[in-house]
Parts: sequence; structure tokens; C-alpha cells
Amino acid sequence: MNGVIVVGVDGSKESKRAVAWAMEEAAAHKDAVLLVHAWQYPAILTMSYAGPTVPVCVRDDVEKMSRELLDRAAGDARASAPGVSVSTRLLEGHAGDALAEASAGARLLVVGSRGLGGFKGLLMGSVSTACAHHARCPVVIVPPG
Repeated sequence: MNGVIVVGVDGSKESKRAVAWAMEEAAAHKDAVLLVHAWQYPAILTMSYAGPTVPVCVRDDVEKMSRELLDRAAGDARASAPGVSVSTRLLEGHAGDALAEASAGARLLVVGSRGLGGFKGLLMGSVSTACAHHARCPVVIVPPG
């Protein structure tokens, strides 16, 4: 193998586009892929729920949901490119910091972009911007589709 491509995974459609791009790149260059998901507690849940209540989540619940999200992403990635080695890493902390750390020694770091920009992007922070500034390897930011 030539190297490792690290991919930020958060379950969003933009993240799935980043994984798809990375899998094609890895297959073309005989690289391995490392899917990374970072979680924090308390978590801001962005899922929509039926009804007026939001479930109460304890720390272990957030970690378990994060592991399940990462495992699903790995299964989908492996199915999309059977010849590519896919591994996972679940990290606690801010996504930008975790991905920058995981990028040490990687050939590429790949993340999706939600294209929020403006005030909303400033308010929520931008993982792709943090990666572009702090990664320890080249960064590919896959634009929204």
C-alpha cells in the first residue's frame, strides 16, 4: 500500500460524499482508508424526531450512537470498494482537532463541506476550515453536491 487516506465521518450526506471520493482515490492508488468520527458530550443531536420530545442521552449513549454511525459508514465503504482496506477510529473531542491529529502520517485528509459559510458557519464552526489550517498532510474538501 502506498499510504493512508483519513476521512472525517459524521453521517451527513456531505460526509458520505467525502467517503465515496476517498474510496475511489484509495482504489486508484492502492491506499488504505481510515474513517474517523469524533464525538463530544454533551452532544447536540441534529437528528429529527417524531413528536415534541427529544430523548435524554447520557454519555454512554452518545458514545454508542457514535460507534454505530462509524460502523455503518465502514460497512458502506467496504461494500463500495471491496479491495480497499478500511479501518475506523472513534475519538472523543472536537472534530477538527481529532481529524488534525489523525492526519499525522496520512497521505491525505478528506472531509466534506456543508457550505454553510457566513454567520451560520461562524456560529457552528467549520470542521473543514479547521482541517485546512491544522492538518499534518494535504487536505481535500469535497464540496456539497
